[in-house]
Amino acid sequence: MSSKSPKVLDSLRVRVRRLQFIVGLGFLSLVIGSVLTGSLIWRVSERVQALPVSSLRVGIALVMENLWVLLVLPLLCYGAARILELKPLSTAVGAALSGELFVLALYFVRDGFEGLWVGWAYTPLRFLVFATGVFLTHRAVVRGRAAAALGATKAQTQAEARKAEYMQFLQDAERGAEKTAQREAERVAAAASTGGAAVAESSPPAVESATASSDASVSPASPSPAATTEAPAEPKAPTSEG
Repeated sequence: MSSKSPKVLDSLRVRVRRLQFIVGLGFLSLVIGSVLTGSLIWRVSERVQALPVSSLRVGIALVMENLWVLLVLPLLCYGAARILELKPLSTAVGAALSGELFVLALYFVRDGFEGLWVGWAYTPLRFLVFATGVFLTHRAVVRGRAAAALGATKAQTQAEARKAEYMQFLQDAERGAEKTAQREAERVAAAASTGGAAVAESSPPAVESATASSDASVSPASPSPAATTEAPAEPKAPTSEG
């Protein structure tokens, strides 16, 4: 029981933070859209009033009034979906409803209940524009998530390519080290064989000199062949003749 309660609290915290983020998106889009709407109305109000068709004036007024949900909110949600994992439907509906609630609260404070219901002709059109903004926001979140997934796949591909290049570099470095070690071993072996040959060439004269000296030391003591073969003749005694 105690192990399950932290998991429930963590999931609840995540949901609350997501709800706060969605509400913040709606409020921020409403503020930015109000600034843009105010600047546009100040610039084009005279031209809009000069239009001869009333339905066109109403359409332009609806678009400018709901610019926050038609343009600003989809852009903000697209940027947020590139970074965070947002659910398209809940994000679009929640952010649009939070912003619309602020708008209705402002209308209610300014005009009372009359500000909430403008008429049978204008109120359905405003609801249609709001639904269009929700649809655009939904599509923006979907495209943002698709772009984020594409970017993650591209980054993973680049990381794998860099990893392959690094592994190839390591293999080349190992091969180069092996070739260098082999060349060093061959050089040491060649130097050792050259030194052995030099020692072998210098050893025979010393052996011959040693043999000659040993022969010279032995020759005086040994008898000559002539002395050993022929003995000296003894003198004969004189004979008494006559």
